[in-house]
Amino acid sequence: MDDIKKNDSLFKIDNLEHHESTIQASLNINKNSDIFSGHFPGQPVVPGACMLQIVKDVLETALNISLRLKKADYLKFMVMIDPEKTQAALLDLSYKFAEGDSIAVNAKLSTADIVCFKFQGQFINA
Repeated sequence: MDDIKKNDSLFKIDNLEHHESTIQASLNINKNSDIFSGHFPGQPVVPGACMLQIVKDVLETALNISLRLKKADYLKFMVMIDPEKTQAALLDLSYKFAEGDSIAVNAKLSTADIVCFKFQGQFINA
């Protein structure tokens, strides 16, 4: 695995398993990402918007399509992720194709056994 360097993306997918309508992705959080210089200096945390972006990026990677968020029915930020203490995360995602070419998604982002973020919503082709 290549070292993650400053200015690279916020996370890297270390492993992605895609079976039928479920996806599990092991993620490596880049504690040196520039995003942490502003969120927040001296006490960095992964921004909530970036947790949602991780869901979108992993789904796009697994399905090999470009997506955009159509609707977020449920977003719950439960625990902050401190990149100085936690560099690994796990995304569990299930999806189904719905009416109008939308994709209904349920996802949770965890570190160790702690659920940090839950999402339920829909994406559509970009």
